Amino acid sequence: MHTVVVGTSGVTASDVLAVARGGARVELSGEAVAALAAAREIVDALAAKPEPVYGVSTGFGALATRHISQELRAQLQRNIVRSHAAGLGPRVEREVVRALMFLRLKTVCSGHTGVRPEVAQTMADVLNAGITPVVHEYGSLGCSGDLAPLSHCALTLMGEGEAEGPDGTVRPAGELLAEHGIAPVELREKEGLALLNGTDGMLGMLVMALADLDTLYKSADVTAALSLEALLGTDKVLAPELHAIRPHPGQGASAANMLAVLKGSELTGHHQDDAPRVQDAYSVRCAPQVAGAGRDTIAHARLVAERELASAVDNPVVLPDGRVESNGNFHGAPVAYVLDFLAIAAADLASIAERRTDRLLDKNRSHGLPPFLADDAGVDSGLMIAQYTQAALVSEMKRLAVPASADSIPSSAMQEDHVSMGWSAARKLRTAVDNLARVVAIELYAATRAVELREGVTPAPASRAVIEAVRAAGVAGPGPDRFLAPDLAAADAFVREGKLVAAVETVTGPLR
Repeated sequence: MHTVVVGTSGVTASDVLAVARGGARVELSGEAVAALAAAREIVDALAAKPEPVYGVSTGFGALATRHISQELRAQLQRNIVRSHAAGLGPRVEREVVRALMFLRLKTVCSGHTGVRPEVAQTMADVLNAGITPVVHEYGSLGCSGDLAPLSHCALTLMGEGEAEGPDGTVRPAGELLAEHGIAPVELREKEGLALLNGTDGMLGMLVMALADLDTLYKSADVTAALSLEALLGTDKVLAPELHAIRPHPGQGASAANMLAVLKGSELTGHHQDDAPRVQDAYSVRCAPQVAGAGRDTIAHARLVAERELASAVDNPVVLPDGRVESNGNFHGAPVAYVLDFLAIAAADLASIAERRTDRLLDKNRSHGLPPFLADDAGVDSGLMIAQYTQAALVSEMKRLAVPASADSIPSSAMQEDHVSMGWSAARKLRTAVDNLARVVAIELYAATRAVELREGVTPAPASRAVIEAVRAAGVAGPGPDRFLAPDLAAADAFVREGKLVAAVETVTGPLR
């Protein structure tokens, strides 16, 4: 099994994906263990002094003015975890919780939190045992960390609360730890606070969304090219020299992908046939501009994610010179903004894909295709309601594009009076990404059927490869009406699993 070694300088996106989705094992580097021990010595020295130090010998948040005596500090750390584990709502997905735990471990191993090495090792042991704390949908405002979600994870380390075992059964966390030979941690000064004060949940969801969107944007380039081909559009608008004079990188990449898919097609460029056109509709002609803007948004979000993956997010933090300083690095604004931005881009990509699908189904705009791509229009409804489903998905995505990060709400007796709502931005982005895959799948379903209905003219080799692969995956081609939902579900899986991109790349080579 793949192993990810966590050091002091952060982790990569591929590390997060390996642990969250691939079940990779986690190990602490010798460097990390040494840094943990050194920072802990600083915290222990400060804990022994009579002067109060925030997070070490005081209360938290709006209660930070109280100096906590030594005999109450262990109780204080337990209490902050128990009281902050206040989430409600549906359970969060296993991959999100694993990413959350792993990224918290990343910050702990930086040597800036003051957590003991044995606590970090227990975090790794829980991940390696396949134990997943029960974390709920609601409880984070994206400031002072993803507090409730991280607290539910910390509760598991203490042997309390509920967790899911490797067999998928939810049981008391203490039982699961015992079965795997993991001793519950006894938290000491600052450790409870350090385990729940980070942007790890929103960051983990950002990393996974970026991976999914990379596949979906390539898929959307393919379906846009198939729709252009089915509509007898022109590929001249994809010429590199046209995109070079407006040098947005994403736009150039999307145009190049579409051009590669269409290479060798006999269907493109029929503007002066029986239904002459000067130029194609925006949804066809401007596909690279819209998808390209989304690609550039992804590039910016990836830069933010890389910076955050290299960060140590905690409050207070232990500095190399021995100071323990309060700070505001736990504020999720940088991550929240790009999560919202990605939801906007995804909604727009879905919107333009839906417009192309509608054009394929409308006999007045499809340049000779049968109404709704039906076998016997009137007797058969064809893909009429598939487009309804696509429209409903797009409409929801437009609502999900409303920014969460602009909706700060004060908390903690006005001590935490401006929050990022980054967790909420991440949660709605996950739904938007799921819906985008479905929208692209419906365009794929319509466009492949439309290309096949253009009898007597040869589509591009890449298009033929897609059609062969999607039919082999159980997605039916033209013909009389049939139970459509299973076909659409199969098309969705085909897109979501990267099989559409893989089919094209057998002809084109790697897409950009």
